[in-house]
Amino acid sequence: MDYTKLFRHIPEAMVVLSPEYKVLDATEAYLKITRRSASQIIGKHFLLEAFPNKEFSYEENPVRASLDKALQSKQVDYLEVIRYDLPNSEAEGGEYEVRYWEASHTPVLDEEGNVEYLIQHTSDVTERELAKVALSESEEKFRFMAEAMPQLIFTTNAAGELNYLNKRWERYTGIPLEELQKESWQKVIHPDDLPAVTAQWEEAFQNGIGMQIELRKRDKAGIFRWHLCRTQPMEDEEGNIVLWVGSSTDIHDTRIMVQELLATNEQMSLLADQVQQAYEKAESERKMLETLFLQAPAMFCILKGPEHRFELINQRYQQIYPDRDMLHKPLAEAVPEIVGQGFIELLDGVYNTGEAYIAEDVRIMLDKNNNGNLDETYFTFSYHPVFESDKVLGILAFGYEVTEQVRFREKLQELGR
Repeated sequence: MDYTKLFRHIPEAMVVLSPEYKVLDATEAYLKITRRSASQIIGKHFLLEAFPNKEFSYEENPVRASLDKALQSKQVDYLEVIRYDLPNSEAEGGEYEVRYWEASHTPVLDEEGNVEYLIQHTSDVTERELAKVALSESEEKFRFMAEAMPQLIFTTNAAGELNYLNKRWERYTGIPLEELQKESWQKVIHPDDLPAVTAQWEEAFQNGIGMQIELRKRDKAGIFRWHLCRTQPMEDEEGNIVLWVGSSTDIHDTRIMVQELLATNEQMSLLADQVQQAYEKAESERKMLETLFLQAPAMFCILKGPEHRFELINQRYQQIYPDRDMLHKPLAEAVPEIVGQGFIELLDGVYNTGEAYIAEDVRIMLDKNNNGNLDETYFTFSYHPVFESDKVLGILAFGYEVTEQVRFREKLQELGR
């Protein structure tokens, strides 16, 4: 039997080395995944000639360390994942392609117990490792946005167990995140609201649907404030729920204003018939304002580079300009009416200094209908610098429109309240 021929046709990526790390033979599967021919590696030193590594010196090469360990211990040694890029052909551009590898080194002993050969069995795990990197980057982006948002953000696993709270929870409640995750979050909710919250959450969890509820949460000063809490399930491609994402928005001031408006309307209802028409109009406005307040729209986008080019836009933000294509365009080009209102200068300041900027109830003239007519709007917003290696690469802009709240405040002032 031709054992050499048999070895070369084994459907595994294997190479045989001498104790001096000279390449003696390799399977066709090994030659294929390493993009080498037999003449390029057989007879060559495995580390110095066949597969030289520019990232490490010969003494620091992790492959050599694993081979040395297998040679000295006479036992199999497993090499952790390493990166070793392979060259593309000239037809493919001639550049190097990123590749990740796992390997084991098995010593083969002679009759006297000395190492006669070393067999490396290697696997190309590039796809798996790149998937890990992509997942890590995605999780990091989510955490960054969750920490930057002026809301209480949380997630649970598919079983409904709390597994993430952003740092705003700790700043708001004064309770360490570790304690909050260990059922202490229930202490934050007003005792009168807890039964309804628990019942509605269990119903949403069992049916796999989103939840929305108003409840009171205690801040670090011991004051209960009203919040609008929303949860939404996230599904995989097969429709299975993999996690739940939730947010809690402080709407306490909004509710107080609505209650004041209700009280005002009740007083107005006692007036004579001549003010009935004014009362009905105020009631209509109250309902409209209440709906807007409870929806609490939130928008964010990521602006990259000194030109403040749109890199990411969420649906809430895009709804402001439904007929505009803004992605990958500079802010001044995508929203030209902003130029001259001072916001480009504010963004330049955040980009150049790395200091966040927060503003409330700011007047902005916007061409929402893209017809040249500017509408007066008000926003509460914040600009947060995005860093990489201590360098500002862009800006995360978060905000929500408060035009109706400003209008309502003006009306209350007219009423003398």
